[in-house]
Amino acid sequence: MKAHVIGAGLAGLSAAIELARGGAKVRLSDSARRAGGRCRSYHDATIDRLIDNGNHFVFSGNQAVNRFLATIGTADRLEGPPHADFAFHDIQSGERWTLRVNASPLPWWVLDPRRRTPGTTLGQHLALGKLALSRRGPATIGDVMPTSGLFWDRVVDPMMLAVLNCPPASGSAWLAGRFLRESFARGGRACRTMVAMPTLDAVFIDPALAWLRLRGTEPHFTCRARALRFDGEQVTGIDYGDGWEEVARGEAVVLAVPPWVAADLVPDLTVPTEFCSILNVHYAVDPPAGAPPITALIGATAQWVVCHGDRISITISGADELIDQDRDDLARRIWADIRATLPVAETMPPWQIVKEKRATFAATPEQDARRPGAKTRWRNLFLAGDWTQTGLPATIEGAIRSGVTAAGLARALRVV
Repeated sequence: MKAHVIGAGLAGLSAAIELARGGAKVRLSDSARRAGGRCRSYHDATIDRLIDNGNHFVFSGNQAVNRFLATIGTADRLEGPPHADFAFHDIQSGERWTLRVNASPLPWWVLDPRRRTPGTTLGQHLALGKLALSRRGPATIGDVMPTSGLFWDRVVDPMMLAVLNCPPASGSAWLAGRFLRESFARGGRACRTMVAMPTLDAVFIDPALAWLRLRGTEPHFTCRARALRFDGEQVTGIDYGDGWEEVARGEAVVLAVPPWVAADLVPDLTVPTEFCSILNVHYAVDPPAGAPPITALIGATAQWVVCHGDRISITISGADELIDQDRDDLARRIWADIRATLPVAETMPPWQIVKEKRATFAATPEQDARRPGAKTRWRNLFLAGDWTQTGLPATIEGAIRSGVTAAGLARALRVV
């Protein structure tokens, strides 16, 4: 039994692990020099730190993530608060507060003004219940609830911008609702915000590769799939640039590559065509003692301030308007936001900006409708990636879930 997994990001690694668990011999390849895709870590010489390309959050209740990490032996390396507490700072007014979600699914926290966002009401929070019940279709968040006022500015907009990575008012109500149902609707035990410590590579990537190597899979890097050969209902060959590699009958191919690459390889494949960027800045300075691990900023250039052991990092979602601005100016503006939030020195430390111009598909109803499922019209070809129809926005949970889905379909069809 053999399976070809093209792409070694989290979707591809997830598919490879599931296939190997089922007894398949897996050939794993990636066009890059290393695994991880958009979830990668590296030593940055500018700030002399080992950093992640971005602050990739997961929730404590992410079932696919938890199963993946349990399999590769790193389930204990996600760090986060003991309770679902979310620290906020309004830069303009100076107000600070902590949104505190109770552990059980019964959301009694919304009844307590001390646990809610200041100035918001119970009735406004009930609107999130309506959003959570949204069905798949053309409705946007703006069609379901008001997009102005304190509740929008302090609750819905920052939350959904981080989740959807596109302007929330035009974001898919269905995807927003799916996120709410899998997180806040399940209570605080499911929505603690977790971060890979010390790095993404150490938690997600390197242990996954080690697990696969122990089972006979040695990944092939700088190995780009240039074309697929189709014959009837089957993929029968893969061109890696040095001739065709045969795909025998009974062998599966899992294509876990970005959507624009998949569209080049698979005839008539409909994929998302609009994307949104994410910008991250890393500052080489130790966080002050007692600082919250994560703080959401309102009315600032920065959106999320994350305190790591040896650096302070910020994330800006939906950063299309900032992505091409002057780097030095951005670093100074963002450092000013950090200074307004944390007791740090006025002098800006060494910094590095990391940009992902096509970080995620634009999570609008129109683009969501373009997401293909894992099945294709070729019996042995399956798709994986957070851009496929996972029923979630583009998240780590969705990427890992897509790999599991693709591998499961391959096994169910007795391809491997």
